[in-house]
Parts: sequence; structure tokens; C-alpha cells
Amino acid sequence: MMARRIAEQGAKILLVTANVGSLFEDTENLKKVWLKEFFETVKAHKPHFLALHCQECGGKSLESGVTEVERFVKELMAAQELKDYSRARVYIDESYESPERFTALGSFYFIHDSLKNVSEFDFEAGMFQKVTGKEIRTIRQQKSPMVQKEKFPADFFPQCQWSRKGFIRTRWGLSSCDFDLVNVHLFHDAHNVVAWKESPSYYAGIRQKAMDFVLQRISDERHKKLPFFLFGDFNFRLDARPLFEHLCSTGTLEAITNTNNDVDKLIFRETNNDRKVILEVERKSFNYVDPNVFQANNGTSLLQFDKELLVFKDRLDEMEITFPPTYPYSEDVRHAKQYNTTRCPAWCDRILMSTSAKLLVAKPEDEREEGERENEENSIVYDNIGPNVCMGDHKPVFLSFRLPAGKGNPYACTCRCCVVL
Repeated sequence: MMARRIAEQGAKILLVTANVGSLFEDTENLKKVWLKEFFETVKAHKPHFLALHCQECGGKSLESGVTEVERFVKELMAAQELKDYSRARVYIDESYESPERFTALGSFYFIHDSLKNVSEFDFEAGMFQKVTGKEIRTIRQQKSPMVQKEKFPADFFPQCQWSRKGFIRTRWGLSSCDFDLVNVHLFHDAHNVVAWKESPSYYAGIRQKAMDFVLQRISDERHKKLPFFLFGDFNFRLDARPLFEHLCSTGTLEAITNTNNDVDKLIFRETNNDRKVILEVERKSFNYVDPNVFQANNGTSLLQFDKELLVFKDRLDEMEITFPPTYPYSEDVRHAKQYNTTRCPAWCDRILMSTSAKLLVAKPEDEREEGERENEENSIVYDNIGPNVCMGDHKPVFLSFRLPAGKGNPYACTCRCCVVL
């Protein structure tokens, strides 16, 4: 009965992205809560196909992280909450000994028993293979048959040449649709003051270059162009210079320089007699007088300063953001809803898609059946996980939707990134 319903209505898809670095720094306090919230999201949305993209697997310590990653994988694979997902694929980058290759990415895929005839693509053989059983596949080299993994060139971010940034791509076939799923981790802002100096910031330019790299690699001529979903930690930040002007519109700026005459601290003060500090910014410090502004209206009142994706507006789409900035949350379980004072809060964790993939997610208005908009079973949900508990410094983000059955090749990718490079 369930299989017939899927054939008629399409499979329910749940895509989740999570920077899990914090979990491996404090596994005793964070991992149990994290898994509980993750499983509750799965239970609430009942996906037939579940994809979890993780970044910073293992945390900062590689030696102790290896063991903890293995435990994390085993817990997910053996979880009672996923007992009805008898097929699974896990791809973990374990190139620890090669800093020039290691990305610390992990991609997890779970397939419900009711979903038939799911296949994954072998990039070396150039063909799909039926998915059976559960397999954990470690990636120790640059290439692996079932994934395309690349690390960004070191010269993309000279200040941190061995940072663990790159992408892993897999390709899937189900419900007569073929599509790519890409796990992405882009470069961060290394210095808050440097990010303020230009608009758009120096770091935004680096991320744009890295994103172009990803889009070119997944849209080259080696394989057929398909709809794709990119989800991961993009490290997108709010445009600091106009944001600071907005937050401190009633204040004056004092820029403090170091011995090299470089500005390394910003202090915005009220212009009245008490000269109260409104905002103080240093390399790894961001202290604003009213941190609640980043939670007001779910934080969306500041979306006007979230501009980095605009460069790709003709190539990438995203569902409407209705949740607060996903980073950097306090890692203290007693202050789960508070942001750290290290960075300006931003929507770093996202689920993006090609224009052709968005056609798979959202039906045009004239194709919707009467009352379908209110039908929870077919609704599209884009949100964060664990808003009221500590999930680490990043809140995971998910997208739940139903993949339309029988659409097939008409959704082959025709967006600009695939047609014109």
C-alpha cells in the first residue's frame, strides 16, 4: 500500500545539513541532545529518503576525533529510530594523514523500506547501481567511485591554506528523477574587522570564488547535467559594513590601530554625554549592546544584509528563510538560545538548489490541486533543528518536501550554471 502511494504521489525527501564540530568537543553533553532532536525531526516529517550532510566531522582534534566519528556513525546506523531504513550509504572523508586532501565531510543517506528501486551513480563506471543493504564507505584518496570529492585549492584562502574546506557530491535516482546531492563547506571570516573594511567583504569574494569552483565541477561535461541540491556550511555572513552602520546609526566610530597602523578594533559609541558603547568588534569578538535584535522576528529583519547569494541568483535558488541566524550559538547547554560573542550571527547553514531542482520542490501554482497548500503531508518546510536546546555552535537546517513522481527527464538541468560556464 505504501509503495503504491509513493508511486502515485512521489517520495518524501528530508535534506539536513549540520556542522557537527561541536559534538566532538563535548560528546557527553551535546551528542545525546543532538541525536534526540535529529530523530524527532525525522519522526515528524517521515521521509522515504533521508540525506544528512555533516561538516567538521571529528572536531578539531584529529586523533581523538577518528574514534568519535566511528561511534557517531555506528549510533546512527544502529538507531532504533531508523529501523525502517534498511538501506543506507555513509561516506566519510578519512584522509587525515593528507592535510592537502582532508575535508572532514561526512554524507549519510537512509532509504525507507517502502521506497523501491533506488539507485546511486558510479562516477567511474558512468552508470547507476541499485542500492541494497547498508554500507559505510571511507574516502581515503581524492577519488572514490561513488562520490566526487574535491578540496579547494590552497591559494583560495592563503591565511589558512590547510583549512578543511571542499565538497562531496553524490548522485541518486528515485521516483523517476535523477539528481545530485552536494555536501559543501566554504571558507569562514577569519577577522571580524577585515570583514568590515569592504562591502562586500574580502571573505565574501573568497566564498564566491569557491562556490564558482563547485558549480563548475558539478556542471562540467564529464557527466550528464541534472538538478542538484547544495547543502552544507556555506559560511555566508551578513554584509558587515552596512550592517554596523544600521546597528549603530546613532553612534560614532572609534577605530583603534595596532603598531602596523592597521585597524584591529572598532568601538561604536553613543553621541550623547555618557558615550555608552553600542558595538565593540575585534578579530574574534563581536559584542553588541542588544543581542536580541538577532532573534527579533526570528532574526529575519536583518535578512536585508544577507547578500552573498545574490551573486548567484541566476544559478541558485533557496526556499524562504523564516528562522534565526544559525551561527554562532553558545555551546553552553544552559544558554541554548544565546549567541556567542565571537562572530556576528549569520545564516551560515543553508540548503540551496539549482533552478531545475526547485521545480522538483515547489509545484507551479497552476499544477497544485485544490487544498493542497494546506495539506501537511505535501507541505514544504525549510527550518532549523533544535531551536530551544543546545545543538553546538551551529543549528542544523532541514528541507522537507515531496519529490513529484514520474517527472523524469523534463527536469534535466537547464539553469545558466549548466548551460553557460
